Amino acid sequence: MRLIILDNYNDVSEFAAKYLCRKLRDFNPGPDNYFTLGLPTGSTPLGLYRQLIEYHKQGKISFQYVRTFNMDEYVGLPRDHPESYHSFMFNNFFRHIDIDPKNVHILDGNATDLEAECDAYEQKIKDVGGIDLFFGGIGPDGHVAFNEPGSSLASRTRIKTLAQDTIIANARFFDNDVTKVPKQALTVGVATIMDAREVVILINGAHKAYALHKAIEEGTSHMWTLSAFQFHPKTMFVVDEDATLELKVKTVKYFKGLMATHNKLVADV
Repeated sequence: MRLIILDNYNDVSEFAAKYLCRKLRDFNPGPDNYFTLGLPTGSTPLGLYRQLIEYHKQGKISFQYVRTFNMDEYVGLPRDHPESYHSFMFNNFFRHIDIDPKNVHILDGNATDLEAECDAYEQKIKDVGGIDLFFGGIGPDGHVAFNEPGSSLASRTRIKTLAQDTIIANARFFDNDVTKVPKQALTVGVATIMDAREVVILINGAHKAYALHKAIEEGTSHMWTLSAFQFHPKTMFVVDEDATLELKVKTVKYFKGLMATHNKLVADV
């Protein structure tokens, strides 16, 4: 496990964007060698997407031979609704880069058979050989995607009824009206993300500091689904200073002492 501690949110976004540039350069994707990328929504990855768009404009990165799988989607929200995750991804990222829309995969929250949609999503990921790199963010309660407290650490893509705390937190995207927030979502499971060859979790803000503490300084628990990634062979947490406020001093000092090595991960980008 790597913990990258940076000064602020902008630095977190820039580091993550540079890391993906480096991964794609080393992977050297082509017509017979696609790179498969897992992506989140929400406020956390917006800085990453802005930076990647800028790098694309500068010619530093291409998504021509990249396929993507998103983490989740609301149930029952029209695809063209401004707060659907389909709209979010195209408005904030996909329309601004050179990815082929046929290589974009987002769960369909309006499918006639939602369980079949979830099963098919898992199969699509399997059919392409799995996900090379899965980016993620977290909620203050340590949930990843919509795998909220109590979710099985062996969970797969499924229908999830959202906790009231999540509904309240997401109300800011729906005119601060909780009655407008969908009550269910389709989400990849913890095990779905764990199957990725590499996982990068972005965390910023003091309101997520306790979740980071629970995830990396204590044992694994289905009440803090982020903690499952202690068992992943290649997980990297990229966080800002505020997100470390609940960590032990010796934990912070240890990982900051490794920054010279960590900086090599994004060298020459």
